[in-house]
Amino acid sequence: MTFRRTAGLVLAAALLAACALASLAVGAAMLPLDVVWAALTANDGSASHVTVSEARVGRTLLGITVGAALGVSGALIQALTRNPLADPGILGVNAGAGFAVALAVAFFGVTRISEYLPFAFLGAIAATVAVYLVAGGVRGTPTPVRLTLVGVALGAVLMGISRTLALLNAETFDRMRFWSAGTIADRPPGTLEAILPFILVGLVLAALCATPLNAVALGDDLARTVGARLGWARAGVVLSVTLLCGAATAASGVIAFVGLMMPHSVRWITGPDWRWILAYSALLAPALVLASDVVGRLVLMPAELQVSIVTALLGAPMLILLVRRTRATAL
Repeated sequence: MTFRRTAGLVLAAALLAACALASLAVGAAMLPLDVVWAALTANDGSASHVTVSEARVGRTLLGITVGAALGVSGALIQALTRNPLADPGILGVNAGAGFAVALAVAFFGVTRISEYLPFAFLGAIAATVAVYLVAGGVRGTPTPVRLTLVGVALGAVLMGISRTLALLNAETFDRMRFWSAGTIADRPPGTLEAILPFILVGLVLAALCATPLNAVALGDDLARTVGARLGWARAGVVLSVTLLCGAATAASGVIAFVGLMMPHSVRWITGPDWRWILAYSALLAPALVLASDVVGRLVLMPAELQVSIVTALLGAPMLILLVRRTRATAL
């Protein structure tokens, strides 16, 4: 079993590398792989080399970073709630980010995407903290059911207010739609550098939570029996999800289905061990994001389709398959 999982992890890394190469080569200007390699190793300033180094490299790295964050945060939230159909938005992270951006545009005159980043990230953090406190974080350990119910309710309220602001102020909607489209294209310079520290911390926290999550999956009583500290484990998961999903949403907008689809899919390979699920999700989720981005460049060439639309088109059938599956892999 360990050999199979390790071999699968190597194949997942190879698939991610292949998707990254495709992301560097495919676009309005189709470039051979030797040109891509030359642009990376011996850039001569030609148009094709500049296209790779200044446009596609940053886009590809952002896709890898955002995809890993969404995949790992999706796996964490599924483990925390013991619900294989949960996604990171269940804690209100996406709604909090969108609400903060709507306020920034409507009341502070924010106009540029680069200015959205701090507001979106702070909104994501504030929403998650509110969900945790309302669900019982001060009085005791919030249960998965409480976290889910409070997160869904608060997310619905924040999303409703955001849409109301957009309807009342057409300019607000016009400015927000470019950020909320869910894309890794045309992000402002410095976007990756701004979110990378938060995502790295979130990934480290996720790795530390992996072993306790195996105990949490047994249920609260059995987890306590084997010595798991449920309060610390859940707090670590919530913090990790906030950092990962908040930073990813701030940078790219809402990219749906990645955090839902990939962790559940890799469980068919890994079984219920969360250490392997997190590792696979960190590799295959960015591969999905990059592959979707490449497809989006091809279907409307020379125009592009946002990556969030492609992941939704891929994720909806997958969700139907998961719902109809009679023998879902247990958490």
